[in-house]
Amino acid sequence: MKLQIDVIAGARPNFMKVAALFAIAGKFPSLKLRLIHTGQHYDETMSGVFLKELGLPKPVCNLGVGSSSHATQTAQVMTGYEQWVNENRPDVCLVVGDVNSTVACALVAAKMQIVVAHVEAGLRSFDRTMPEELNRIVTDSLSDLLFVNEPSGVKNLMKEGVESSKVHLVGNVMIDTLLSQLEDAKKQAKYVEFGLESRQYAFVTFHRPSNVDNSIILLEIVDQLLWLSNVMPILFSVHPRTRRQLQNNKLYEVLEASSNIHLAEPLSYTDALSMTANAKVVVTDSGGLQEETSVLKVPCLTLRDNTERPITIDEGTNTLIASDWILFRKKIEEIEEGVYLKGVSNIQLWDGLAAKRILIVLDGI
Repeated sequence: MKLQIDVIAGARPNFMKVAALFAIAGKFPSLKLRLIHTGQHYDETMSGVFLKELGLPKPVCNLGVGSSSHATQTAQVMTGYEQWVNENRPDVCLVVGDVNSTVACALVAAKMQIVVAHVEAGLRSFDRTMPEELNRIVTDSLSDLLFVNEPSGVKNLMKEGVESSKVHLVGNVMIDTLLSQLEDAKKQAKYVEFGLESRQYAFVTFHRPSNVDNSIILLEIVDQLLWLSNVMPILFSVHPRTRRQLQNNKLYEVLEASSNIHLAEPLSYTDALSMTANAKVVVTDSGGLQEETSVLKVPCLTLRDNTERPITIDEGTNTLIASDWILFRKKIEEIEEGVYLKGVSNIQLWDGLAAKRILIVLDGI
């Protein structure tokens, strides 16, 4: 009898993470992984193309929740997933990351006495104004198996009183996928399509409400991008939320007017990886890019004042900027001068084998 495992994905980063599990699932014949797509990200650029690029199977269920407020979206995922479970009960509900789909499906499964496994458990920014932080805390409190990326996650869970037997330090499934796709991504040389040269441009993307929903902060970021464009060309992959707010504040046209700023739709995973791997610097507020740049040893300037991934600062290439634009310009100068000395060591267990470690644990329950 195979162990039935519902693997939940709904938002763009989820697909990169679960792809690592499906890539090696065939080596574990006693496990049956079923991909559940909640539809939290629902258009082709934000989710559909990822299924094709990453070799993911067709979802056995698509809840199709779409975009809405946090409460509405979470409720719709819960309602849809509860109906699925009533008709197709799994043995394990495996959730990844910190999006609304994660906490919604974990809550449904926990209430129905289904084993909950959380991949990327224990990450903490200690900033409860972030919806993701609340999702992480709640999901971890509901989970029976907590798969952790980095040692800080283990320490956080121990402080919160989680039983040590539930916690497994396995490494980072996002990096599994990166390493498997890196050679193909480099061959694509996506930067050439924008008239750019390898290691001579900045790759920019940001979307968090703290940056895009505050018009004053958004204006500051645009001002700094205009300054940066005088130092090096920029490829700015514009998230739909960011585009909307830039347009509402009449800033999109300002960026468009700069000859050294290239605006692009959200990139596919392989294209984004190609741009990241060949960048001189990445400017972002993305948690995933903090990790990817650390493995790729590309300087990363993060537009946040905290991170749930401290290892990317301690051992990676990441620097927190928040709105310290003096620091931002100093780090750009260091990068230009070749003295930005981050990312000199390898991060423990970020070796492409995290998915294998997870499935070994699941195979033994």
